[in-house]
Amino acid sequence: MKNAAASVSIASPRRLTNQPQHLQPRGNSRARATSPLSRIESALLLALAIALMVACFGPAVAQHAHYHAFADQGTGWGVPFAMDVLSNLPFAVVGVWGLVALKRLPADTQSSAQPISYARAPSVAQPGAHHALAALFFMGLLATAACSSFYHWQPDNAGLAIDRLGMVVAFAGLLGLAVADRVSGRAGVATAATVLALGPLSVVVWATSGNLLPWALLQGGGMLLIVLLAVCRTTCKPIAGAWGIPLAAVVALYALAKVLELGDHQVFEFTHGLVSGHSLKHAVAALAAWPVIRVMHNHATNRARIQSQLQDSAGTAG
Repeated sequence: MKNAAASVSIASPRRLTNQPQHLQPRGNSRARATSPLSRIESALLLALAIALMVACFGPAVAQHAHYHAFADQGTGWGVPFAMDVLSNLPFAVVGVWGLVALKRLPADTQSSAQPISYARAPSVAQPGAHHALAALFFMGLLATAACSSFYHWQPDNAGLAIDRLGMVVAFAGLLGLAVADRVSGRAGVATAATVLALGPLSVVVWATSGNLLPWALLQGGGMLLIVLLAVCRTTCKPIAGAWGIPLAAVVALYALAKVLELGDHQVFEFTHGLVSGHSLKHAVAALAAWPVIRVMHNHATNRARIQSQLQDSAGTAG
């Protein structure tokens, strides 16, 4: 009877009080949130400072003169640039799908594949950080679907500014998730907040001066950070409480989307006008949310199985 109760308590994902003392959290959450920066958190701050210096004092970069000249300019069902507009639907689909999946996932969910270790106190993922960042990411995908559709309906600089503002929200959520999964929860939240603050500012700089450098640094530097987090094997390995998001898959899909974007006209010619590279880019970029959704689905399934086992154990003990 006692052994069964003890096994139930230890198996519970919510209870850490029965863990050995060296595995228990050191101090309360407020103490962890105000603990000194880890080396990798300090490195992130340094990288941000360098990027800001380059954005402010680097040479101006102009946008391509024919940026709005997309390959597929056909009208369908009364919709101008129909394929480039309608190909944004996958963003809306995965956005809704992700929010529904997130609703099934408690805010304190952590990966059962990762060891519970609080040895690196500053890097402990804060409860709820992943949940909030994932919600931001999926809401950003919905914003991207709406804003990109608006832009492609009549491509011009004004519409492109709105398109990029929608992308900022999704990018903030994705970059925050990556950092929270490899560095710390507080670093992930801070990263997302920084992107939300500086992203619109970079769009305003481009819209008013034509200088694309701040936006290019935000987008390119952010993806470079995700690449580095994906390939790290020691200092950036998934931390306690992490979801274990396969960042390599996200990077691969993003890279493919970028190749399709750059090869817009070539893909259109290769397919004899069937579909353009930019339209395919939208679909592939939306698929970059799949690794996140898959991890969430696996966690929800594992949690339901554990709860079922706990109930069965409790019934047997009774």
